[in-house]
Amino acid sequence: MSDQTPVYGPYSPIRQAGDLYYVSGQVGLEPQTKTAHPDVQKQTAQVLANLTSALAQEHLTMNDVIKTTIYLTDMADFAAVNEEYLKHFATPRPARSTIGVKELPRLGGDVPLLVEIEAIAARGTA
Repeated sequence: MSDQTPVYGPYSPIRQAGDLYYVSGQVGLEPQTKTAHPDVQKQTAQVLANLTSALAQEHLTMNDVIKTTIYLTDMADFAAVNEEYLKHFATPRPARSTIGVKELPRLGGDVPLLVEIEAIAARGTA
């Protein structure tokens, strides 16, 4: 496991099943400091950096992602998350679901986690 892909429980950051790779939900904690920024767009940028790192463990890139699921604690943050998301995925973008959740695990101290993204990738889909 890379030092850049944080794992906070009894799970793998990425697993292969046949031609597909399943990436566990990534949150907006900075791996070295294990802290999160209170701004949802900055958390989203960190989530996507953590997702990139998890994919890199299997020599995959964001272009290999075919499906994402986004979990938001506040659907009012949808536009801010989309703004950051668009910077990381080229056309054709992955299929996607967005789900509103009550809360995400508190891992980074006093700053609540606002967004989590999991992904499914397939090598060479770009």
